[in-house]
Amino acid sequence: MVWILLALVLAAGEVMTLSFFLAPFAVGALLGAGAELIGLGTPLAMIVFLASSGLTFGLVRPIAKRHVRTPPRIRTGTAALVGRTALVTETVAGDAGSVKLEGEIWTARPYEEGAVLEAGRRVHVVEIRGATALVSDI
Repeated sequence: MVWILLALVLAAGEVMTLSFFLAPFAVGALLGAGAELIGLGTPLAMIVFLASSGLTFGLVRPIAKRHVRTPPRIRTGTAALVGRTALVTETVAGDAGSVKLEGEIWTARPYEEGAVLEAGRRVHVVEIRGATALVSDI
């Protein structure tokens, strides 16, 4: 019963942290409970717990770390333009202006209210609303 309680506590801790650090030990505790249940005794159940926890940790942790480092999904359409640099072709102020973005001329508005971005200046695309790029100074 102690093994199962330990497995539940470790699993709950894993759910709270999502670090893939406690999950292998919860699996090991369940296997230790199984070893004790079939009559191997506490010393052998402890060995099963340690060995299975170490093996599971060695297999799962590198996969989890690699998964965390994967880049976000590739963005397409107008979402792919957010974060790009554009060139102001016509002064961007209030309700007027345009920028050259990825080889195309886009209607542009300043992201910050009251900002004026002069022609020839490089700007950062913060958001795309319909066919209008909201831009800010780099």
